[in-house]
Amino acid sequence: MPERIQRRRIKGWRMPENAVYVGRPTRWGNPFVVGDHYWEFDSSGNLVHVRDRAHAVALFRERCDWRTGSGDDSPSAAEELRGKDLVCWCPLVDENGNKVPCHADVLLEWANAEMPR
Repeated sequence: MPERIQRRRIKGWRMPENAVYVGRPTRWGNPFVVGDHYWEFDSSGNLVHVRDRAHAVALFRERCDWRTGSGDDSPSAAEELRGKDLVCWCPLVDENGNKVPCHADVLLEWANAEMPR
């Protein structure tokens, strides 16, 4: 099963073959930046503030309808990522060993949803 790989800035690191970089500024990058305000208003009339990494990933999942069948979310777009490892700058785990949320996980689910297990 394809997995998420952390992109690194260390001497000798190379992106693995059959991997796709999905960070900013690619078309796959998460537009929701921690600390920014999103243009949409919440139910109380306040701008939506992107609180943390998990919230940014949740907004990415909610606001990007990957199943409409047109544009970047078309079946051919899924095929571009299907079966490939996805590379992003997000760390894989935090200092306590807990998995760190990343929009690449959402893309992995979407692109590989129909892959046999």
